[in-house]
Amino acid sequence: MRVHHLVAGRMSPPLGPAVICHVLLVEHPEGLTLVDSGLGRADLADPKRLGPARHLLRPQQGVTAIDAVEAAGFDAADVAHVVLTHLDFDHVGGALDFPQATWHTTAAEWSAATTDIKGIEKSRYRQAHLGGSPVVQAHPGEGDPWRHGLSAIEVLDGISLVPMIGHTRGHAAVTVEGESGLVVHAGDAVFDASHYDPTLAKIGILRAFEKTVVRIPKRLKGNHAALATLHADPDVTVVNAHDERAYPG
Repeated sequence: MRVHHLVAGRMSPPLGPAVICHVLLVEHPEGLTLVDSGLGRADLADPKRLGPARHLLRPQQGVTAIDAVEAAGFDAADVAHVVLTHLDFDHVGGALDFPQATWHTTAAEWSAATTDIKGIEKSRYRQAHLGGSPVVQAHPGEGDPWRHGLSAIEVLDGISLVPMIGHTRGHAAVTVEGESGLVVHAGDAVFDASHYDPTLAKIGILRAFEKTVVRIPKRLKGNHAALATLHADPDVTVVNAHDERAYPG
């Protein structure tokens, strides 16, 4: 399967570097498939949909998933699936621009965002994104043994969710068996790519922000270590959502 790396959102927080919403577009036999979906056009038309975080993140106009898909030469109507690392607005917002697509997420994440909402989750999940009627496949369980001690839940042929809870209660990385090897989209299991790629310099503001928004802090180090192990695997390319240095496009 051919994998395209797209920027589906760009944000300019006042106290740190610009960050992107890095998504994957996969040419899958069952239809074009997005891994994460960044921001949507409705979000930029009415930033209040994003809640108070909009003042901190300051999303730029004109940078959304559907714009990126169309700029890459594809028809948005052909996007049949959206596989989500988690349901924060900067990962799920763009999915609404593909109303014909089926959403895939872990059952734990769907529950945390829609039925078993606790504490900070009441503000982090935006009902403007989740209150409609998308077709959702919420995949239960931890999946089957995968590699390097991790488990995976196959959601489409060659595309799997790898549970990495921490940032949220149901967060997962997403793996894609691409034509040039395995691509692992870490989502927000790591913010600063230097945690898994020692050739990069540390970005303190990204590390601090990660600790501010994490749901289960004790899981951070384990996720970082798992991603470092995957990064060291010559058959694997690890990318994340927001550190532009890890964007190969």
